[in-house]
Amino acid sequence: MISYLEFEKPVAALESRITELRAAAEGDDVDISSELERLEGKSADLLASIYGSLTPWQKTQVARHPMRPHFRDFVAYAFEDFIPLGGDRYYGEDEAIVGGFARLGDRRIMLIGHEKGHDTESRLRHNFGMGKPEGYRKAIRLMEMASRFGLPVVTLVDTSGAFPGVEAEERGQAEAIARSTEACLALDVAMVATIVGEGGSGGAVALASAERVLMMEHAVYSVISPEGCASILWRTAEKAPEAAEAMKVTARDLLKLGVIDRIVPEPVGGAHRDPRAAALTLRDAIAEELDTLVAMDRGALQRMREDRFLGIGAGVERKTK
Repeated sequence: MISYLEFEKPVAALESRITELRAAAEGDDVDISSELERLEGKSADLLASIYGSLTPWQKTQVARHPMRPHFRDFVAYAFEDFIPLGGDRYYGEDEAIVGGFARLGDRRIMLIGHEKGHDTESRLRHNFGMGKPEGYRKAIRLMEMASRFGLPVVTLVDTSGAFPGVEAEERGQAEAIARSTEACLALDVAMVATIVGEGGSGGAVALASAERVLMMEHAVYSVISPEGCASILWRTAEKAPEAAEAMKVTARDLLKLGVIDRIVPEPVGGAHRDPRAAALTLRDAIAEELDTLVAMDRGALQRMREDRFLGIGAGVERKTK
Protein backbone atom coordinates (compact mmCIF):
# COMPACT_ATOMS: atom_id res chain seq x y z
CA MET A 1 0.00 0.00 0.00
CA ILE A 2 1.34 3.41 -1.04
CA SER A 3 2.16 5.95 1.66
CA TYR A 4 0.97 9.34 0.37
CA LEU A 5 2.92 12.54 0.79
CA GLU A 6 1.19 15.76 1.85
CA PHE A 7 1.00 17.18 -1.68
CA GLU A 8 -0.49 13.89 -2.96
CA LYS A 9 -3.68 14.17 -0.88
CA PRO A 10 -5.95 14.87 -3.91
CA VAL A 11 -4.67 11.65 -5.52
CA ALA A 12 -5.14 9.77 -2.25
CA ALA A 13 -8.77 10.91 -2.09
CA LEU A 14 -9.45 9.72 -5.63
CA GLU A 15 -7.77 6.35 -5.13
CA SER A 16 -9.66 5.88 -1.87
CA ARG A 17 -12.91 6.48 -3.76
CA ILE A 18 -11.86 3.91 -6.39
CA THR A 19 -11.16 1.33 -3.68
CA GLU A 20 -14.54 1.98 -2.05
CA LEU A 21 -16.36 1.57 -5.36
CA ARG A 22 -14.61 -1.71 -6.08
CA ALA A 23 -15.49 -3.03 -2.62
CA ALA A 24 -19.11 -1.94 -2.95
CA ALA A 25 -19.44 -3.59 -6.37
CA GLU A 26 -18.28 -7.03 -5.20
CA GLY A 27 -21.11 -9.51 -5.58
CA ASP A 28 -23.33 -6.79 -7.08
CA ASP A 29 -24.82 -6.94 -10.56
CA VAL A 30 -24.43 -3.20 -11.09
CA ASP A 31 -21.85 -2.39 -13.80
CA ILE A 32 -19.57 0.40 -12.56
CA SER A 33 -16.69 -0.30 -14.95
CA SER A 34 -17.16 2.98 -16.83
CA GLU A 35 -17.15 5.00 -13.59
CA LEU A 36 -14.04 3.17 -12.37
CA GLU A 37 -12.32 3.80 -15.68
CA ARG A 38 -13.18 7.49 -15.49
CA LEU A 39 -11.88 7.84 -11.93
CA GLU A 40 -8.72 5.85 -12.67
CA GLY A 41 -8.00 8.06 -15.67
CA LYS A 42 -8.60 11.18 -13.59
CA SER A 43 -6.28 9.88 -10.86
CA ALA A 44 -3.52 9.06 -13.37
CA ASP A 45 -3.81 12.49 -15.01
CA LEU A 46 -3.73 14.24 -11.64
CA LEU A 47 -0.68 12.26 -10.53
CA ALA A 48 1.14 13.10 -13.77
CA SER A 49 0.23 16.78 -13.38
CA ILE A 50 1.46 16.92 -9.78
CA TYR A 51 4.75 15.15 -10.54
CA GLY A 52 5.31 17.26 -13.63
CA SER A 53 5.61 20.42 -11.54
CA LEU A 54 7.16 19.41 -8.21
CA THR A 55 9.01 22.07 -6.24
CA PRO A 56 12.57 21.33 -4.99
CA TRP A 57 11.19 20.75 -1.48
CA GLN A 58 8.58 18.32 -2.78
CA LYS A 59 11.29 16.46 -4.71
CA THR A 60 13.25 16.25 -1.46
CA GLN A 61 10.25 14.57 0.15
CA VAL A 62 9.96 12.12 -2.76
CA ALA A 63 13.68 11.32 -2.50
CA ARG A 64 13.13 10.45 1.17
CA HIS A 65 9.94 8.46 0.67
CA PRO A 66 10.01 5.40 2.97
CA MET A 67 9.00 3.11 0.11
CA ARG A 68 11.57 4.43 -2.35
CA PRO A 69 13.83 1.63 -3.65
CA HIS A 70 17.17 1.32 -1.90
CA PHE A 71 20.39 -0.55 -2.67
CA ARG A 72 18.98 -4.03 -1.97
CA ASP A 73 16.00 -3.35 -4.26
CA PHE A 74 18.25 -2.29 -7.13
CA VAL A 75 20.36 -5.40 -6.58
CA ALA A 76 17.24 -7.57 -6.77
CA TYR A 77 15.78 -5.96 -9.89
CA ALA A 78 18.72 -4.64 -11.93
CA PHE A 79 21.80 -6.73 -11.11
CA GLU A 80 22.60 -10.42 -10.91
CA ASP A 81 24.96 -12.71 -8.99
CA PHE A 82 25.64 -10.17 -6.24
CA ILE A 83 28.33 -11.41 -3.84
CA PRO A 84 28.61 -9.08 -0.80
CA LEU A 85 32.05 -8.42 0.62
CA GLY A 86 32.30 -7.15 4.20
CA GLY A 87 34.77 -5.44 6.47
CA ASP A 88 37.39 -2.75 6.07
CA ARG A 89 40.31 -4.87 7.40
CA TYR A 90 40.95 -2.16 10.01
CA TYR A 91 38.03 -1.93 12.40
CA GLY A 92 34.91 -3.82 11.41
CA GLU A 93 31.83 -4.04 9.20
CA ASP A 94 29.59 -1.08 8.41
CA GLU A 95 26.16 -2.06 7.07
CA ALA A 96 25.27 1.45 5.91
CA ILE A 97 27.60 0.98 2.94
CA VAL A 98 27.20 -2.30 1.09
CA GLY A 99 29.34 -3.61 -1.74
CA GLY A 100 30.56 -6.61 -3.64
CA PHE A 101 30.87 -8.32 -7.00
CA ALA A 102 27.83 -8.28 -9.28
CA ARG A 103 26.85 -8.74 -12.89
CA LEU A 104 25.15 -6.15 -15.09
CA GLY A 105 24.01 -8.00 -18.17
CA ASP A 106 27.08 -9.86 -19.42
CA ARG A 107 29.51 -7.55 -17.63
CA ARG A 108 31.10 -8.21 -14.23
CA ILE A 109 31.27 -5.11 -12.03
CA MET A 110 32.04 -3.96 -8.51
CA LEU A 111 28.81 -2.59 -7.03
CA ILE A 112 28.90 -0.27 -4.00
CA GLY A 113 26.17 1.81 -2.40
CA HIS A 114 24.29 3.09 0.62
CA GLU A 115 21.51 1.01 2.16
CA LYS A 116 18.92 2.78 4.34
CA GLY A 117 16.65 -0.14 5.20
CA HIS A 118 12.85 -0.43 4.91
CA ASP A 119 11.54 -0.92 8.45
CA THR A 120 12.61 0.08 11.94
CA GLU A 121 14.80 -2.97 12.48
CA SER A 122 16.63 -2.76 9.15
CA ARG A 123 16.98 1.02 9.33
CA LEU A 124 18.69 0.73 12.70
CA ARG A 125 20.92 -2.08 11.41
CA HIS A 126 21.92 -0.02 8.37
CA ASN A 127 22.17 3.19 10.43
CA PHE A 128 19.71 4.92 8.07
CA GLY A 129 22.31 4.83 5.30
CA MET A 130 24.77 7.06 7.20
CA GLY A 131 28.20 5.55 6.66
CA LYS A 132 30.89 5.35 9.33
CA PRO A 133 34.65 5.44 8.67
CA GLU A 134 34.81 1.66 8.32
CA GLY A 135 32.16 1.86 5.59
CA TYR A 136 34.17 4.30 3.51
CA ARG A 137 37.35 2.31 4.11
CA LYS A 138 35.50 -0.79 2.93
CA ALA A 139 34.51 1.12 -0.21
CA ILE A 140 38.16 2.02 -0.79
CA ARG A 141 39.16 -1.63 -0.40
CA LEU A 142 36.54 -2.72 -2.91
CA MET A 143 37.53 -0.04 -5.42
CA GLU A 144 41.16 -1.12 -5.19
CA MET A 145 40.08 -4.73 -5.68
CA ALA A 146 38.06 -3.72 -8.74
CA SER A 147 41.14 -2.03 -10.15
CA ARG A 148 43.25 -5.17 -9.66
CA PHE A 149 40.68 -7.33 -11.45
CA GLY A 150 39.94 -4.76 -14.14
CA LEU A 151 36.28 -4.44 -13.19
CA PRO A 152 34.27 -1.23 -13.69
CA VAL A 153 32.84 0.33 -10.52
CA VAL A 154 29.16 1.25 -10.16
CA THR A 155 27.96 3.17 -7.11
CA LEU A 156 24.41 3.89 -5.92
CA VAL A 157 24.33 6.92 -3.63
CA ASP A 158 21.50 7.40 -1.14
CA THR A 159 22.44 9.04 2.16
CA SER A 160 21.51 12.12 4.15
CA GLY A 161 25.23 12.33 4.97
CA ALA A 162 28.00 10.46 6.75
CA PHE A 163 27.31 9.51 10.37
CA PRO A 164 28.13 12.55 12.60
CA GLY A 165 28.51 10.68 15.90
CA VAL A 166 31.44 11.15 18.27
CA GLU A 167 32.68 7.58 17.75
CA ALA A 168 32.83 8.13 13.98
CA GLU A 169 34.90 11.27 14.45
CA GLU A 170 37.19 9.41 16.84
CA ARG A 171 37.79 6.77 14.18
CA GLY A 172 38.67 9.34 11.51
CA GLN A 173 35.46 10.11 9.63
CA ALA A 174 36.79 13.12 7.71
CA GLU A 175 39.96 11.30 6.69
CA ALA A 176 38.00 8.23 5.55
CA ILE A 177 35.68 10.37 3.40
CA ALA A 178 38.63 12.21 1.87
CA ARG A 179 40.45 8.93 1.14
CA SER A 180 37.35 7.45 -0.46
CA THR A 181 36.95 10.52 -2.69
CA GLU A 182 40.63 10.24 -3.60
CA ALA A 183 40.21 6.53 -4.41
CA CYS A 184 37.35 7.33 -6.81
CA LEU A 185 39.40 9.96 -8.61
CA ALA A 186 42.48 7.70 -8.85
CA LEU A 187 40.66 4.66 -10.25
CA ASP A 188 42.15 3.24 -13.45
CA VAL A 189 38.89 1.51 -14.39
CA ALA A 190 35.56 2.96 -15.51
CA MET A 191 33.26 4.32 -12.81
CA VAL A 192 29.60 5.33 -13.01
CA ALA A 193 27.87 6.86 -9.97
CA THR A 194 24.11 7.40 -9.61
CA ILE A 195 22.30 9.51 -7.03
CA VAL A 196 19.24 7.31 -6.49
CA GLY A 197 17.66 9.10 -3.51
CA GLU A 198 19.36 11.61 -1.25
CA GLY A 199 22.89 12.71 -2.07
CA GLY A 200 23.98 14.44 1.11
CA SER A 201 27.29 16.20 1.74
CA GLY A 202 30.71 14.49 1.73
CA GLY A 203 29.07 11.21 2.60
CA ALA A 204 27.66 11.19 -0.94
CA VAL A 205 30.65 12.70 -2.76
CA ALA A 206 32.89 9.98 -1.32
CA LEU A 207 31.10 7.45 -3.55
CA ALA A 208 30.16 9.79 -6.40
CA SER A 209 33.45 11.21 -7.70
CA ALA A 210 33.15 9.35 -11.00
CA GLU A 211 33.72 10.34 -14.61
CA ARG A 212 29.98 9.88 -15.22
CA VAL A 213 27.46 10.95 -12.58
CA LEU A 214 23.80 10.08 -13.15
CA MET A 215 20.84 11.18 -11.08
CA MET A 216 17.35 9.78 -10.85
CA GLU A 217 14.61 12.22 -11.80
CA HIS A 218 13.29 12.86 -8.29
CA ALA A 219 16.57 12.46 -6.38
CA VAL A 220 18.30 15.41 -4.66
CA TYR A 221 22.00 16.20 -4.28
CA SER A 222 23.44 18.92 -2.04
CA VAL A 223 26.20 19.88 0.37
CA ILE A 224 23.72 20.06 3.27
CA SER A 225 20.07 19.21 3.83
CA PRO A 226 17.51 21.99 3.22
CA GLU A 227 16.62 21.85 6.93
CA GLY A 228 20.28 22.22 7.91
CA CYS A 229 20.74 25.14 5.54
CA ALA A 230 17.59 26.84 6.84
CA SER A 231 18.69 26.35 10.45
CA ILE A 232 22.00 28.06 9.71
CA LEU A 233 20.65 30.94 7.63
CA TRP A 234 17.29 31.63 9.27
CA ARG A 235 17.67 29.83 12.63
CA THR A 236 14.60 27.72 11.84
CA ALA A 237 14.05 24.52 9.85
CA GLU A 238 10.63 25.84 8.79
CA LYS A 239 12.40 27.72 5.99
CA ALA A 240 13.52 24.41 4.42
CA PRO A 241 11.33 24.87 1.29
CA GLU A 242 12.97 28.25 0.59
CA ALA A 243 16.41 26.75 1.22
CA ALA A 244 15.74 23.85 -1.17
CA GLU A 245 14.75 26.32 -3.89
CA ALA A 246 17.89 28.41 -3.42
CA MET A 247 20.29 25.45 -3.15
CA LYS A 248 19.51 24.01 -6.60
CA VAL A 249 19.19 20.45 -5.31
CA THR A 250 17.18 18.93 -8.16
CA ALA A 251 18.45 16.84 -11.06
CA ARG A 252 17.35 19.44 -13.60
CA ASP A 253 19.24 22.23 -11.82
CA LEU A 254 22.37 20.15 -11.36
CA LEU A 255 22.41 19.01 -14.98
CA LYS A 256 22.27 22.66 -16.02
CA LEU A 257 25.19 23.44 -13.68
CA GLY A 258 27.27 20.54 -14.96
CA VAL A 259 27.37 18.75 -11.59
CA ILE A 260 25.72 15.66 -13.09
CA ASP A 261 25.79 14.25 -16.61
CA ARG A 262 22.43 12.56 -17.10
CA ILE A 263 18.93 12.37 -15.61
CA VAL A 264 17.39 8.90 -15.33
CA PRO A 265 13.57 9.04 -15.73
CA GLU A 266 11.32 7.56 -13.04
CA PRO A 267 7.84 6.05 -13.35
CA VAL A 268 5.01 8.59 -13.06
CA GLY A 269 4.52 9.24 -9.37
CA GLY A 270 8.10 8.39 -8.40
CA ALA A 271 10.27 5.29 -8.17
CA HIS A 272 8.42 4.12 -5.06
CA ARG A 273 5.29 3.45 -7.14
CA ASP A 274 7.10 0.96 -9.39
CA PRO A 275 10.55 0.06 -8.00
CA ARG A 276 11.11 -2.67 -10.58
CA ALA A 277 10.50 -0.38 -13.56
CA ALA A 278 12.70 2.32 -11.99
CA ALA A 279 15.52 -0.19 -11.43
CA LEU A 280 15.35 -1.55 -14.98
CA THR A 281 15.49 1.97 -16.44
CA LEU A 282 18.53 2.71 -14.29
CA ARG A 283 20.14 -0.58 -15.32
CA ASP A 284 19.86 0.33 -18.99
CA ALA A 285 21.27 3.83 -18.41
CA ILE A 286 24.29 2.52 -16.49
CA ALA A 287 24.91 -0.16 -19.13
CA GLU A 288 24.92 2.50 -21.88
CA GLU A 289 27.46 4.59 -19.99
CA LEU A 290 29.73 1.59 -19.32
CA ASP A 291 29.63 0.55 -22.98
CA THR A 292 31.33 3.85 -23.81
CA LEU A 293 33.67 4.08 -20.82
CA VAL A 294 35.17 0.58 -20.79
CA ALA A 295 36.71 1.23 -24.22
CA MET A 296 38.76 4.14 -22.83
CA ASP A 297 42.26 3.71 -21.46
CA ARG A 298 43.35 4.50 -17.91
CA GLY A 299 44.77 7.92 -18.70
CA ALA A 300 41.67 9.03 -20.58
CA LEU A 301 39.38 7.97 -17.72
CA GLN A 302 41.43 9.83 -15.12
CA ARG A 303 41.64 12.95 -17.31
CA MET A 304 37.88 12.77 -17.83
CA ARG A 305 37.31 12.79 -14.06
CA GLU A 306 39.81 15.57 -13.51
CA ASP A 307 38.29 17.76 -16.22
CA ARG A 308 34.70 17.27 -15.06
CA PHE A 309 35.36 18.10 -11.40
CA LEU A 310 37.72 21.00 -12.03
CA GLY A 311 35.23 22.42 -14.49
CA ILE A 312 32.16 22.32 -12.24
CA GLY A 313 32.72 25.78 -10.76
CA ALA A 314 33.58 27.43 -14.07
CA GLY A 315 30.85 29.70 -15.37
CA VAL A 316 28.42 28.98 -12.51
CA GLU A 317 27.39 32.64 -12.28
CA ARG A 318 26.61 32.69 -15.98
CA LYS A 319 24.68 29.40 -15.87
CA THR A 320 22.47 30.43 -12.96
CA LYS A 321 21.32 33.70 -14.54
